[in-house]
Amino acid sequence: MSGLTIEQQLAEMKSVEELMLFFDISCESDFIKQHGSALIKRFSGNILIKKPIDWFDYRRCLKNAYCRIQRSLLPAGQRSACRGCTSCERR
Repeated sequence: MSGLTIEQQLAEMKSVEELMLFFDISCESDFIKQHGSALIKRFSGNILIKKPIDWFDYRRCLKNAYCRIQRSLLPAGQRSACRGCTSCERR
């Protein structure tokens, strides 16, 4: 995949697992099976909003999508206020 732009590399990916590996984000396969389409949808939305320019920006878009979905699965009483990416591993 070397020599290609990030957009071209993303277009060639066949699975969510491959996407997570490309951006070096660990995740559980059960999570991907249950929430893979929501993750892709949110990731795509983050790309449209943030307009990333490099690998790190794209990774941040995916990590934010992953974290947002994980947090939404927690019961409302257990969710702590999100203090942004500086206080989280999403950055």
